[in-house]
Amino acid sequence: MPKAADTTPVPDAIEPVARNRRARFDYEIIDSWEAGIVLTGTEVKSLRNGKATIGDAYGIIKDGEIWLLNLHIAPYEQGNRFNHEATRTRKLLMHGREIRRLIGAVERQGLTLVATEIYFKNGRAKVRLALGRGKKSHDKRAAMREADDKREMARAVKVHR
Repeated sequence: MPKAADTTPVPDAIEPVARNRRARFDYEIIDSWEAGIVLTGTEVKSLRNGKATIGDAYGIIKDGEIWLLNLHIAPYEQGNRFNHEATRTRKLLMHGREIRRLIGAVERQGLTLVATEIYFKNGRAKVRLALGRGKKSHDKRAAMREADDKREMARAVKVHR
């Protein structure tokens, strides 16, 4: 008798939706956190279709809560009049102690909350927030030079094998 397919959920199954690859180039990442996002139904459906742009998204702290700005989630194609506004401000869900720690870092140290990734974890939409310090242009040039050097070394090793 054939055995039935195992349908047990994989723990911490992560489905990536969008990544901000430029964040590591523009910011020196100090620490990162995972936060839930408060979304409407059409936003979730659009995210599941991969229709999100996270390049300009950043977090702010207002009245003891964290809000995500400039996250663009395209309107859902079958959403008709119940569709959402594409770049509305969205509330993030985090523990109080994490928020207090972020408040201290953002207000006292002048750091920025940058959204680096959006994904689904066990069916729930999550965003990875990174605490970062903006890089100067000479730091960016050094990072580009370092990446070029690594690429050249990899090519040289590959040719000599």
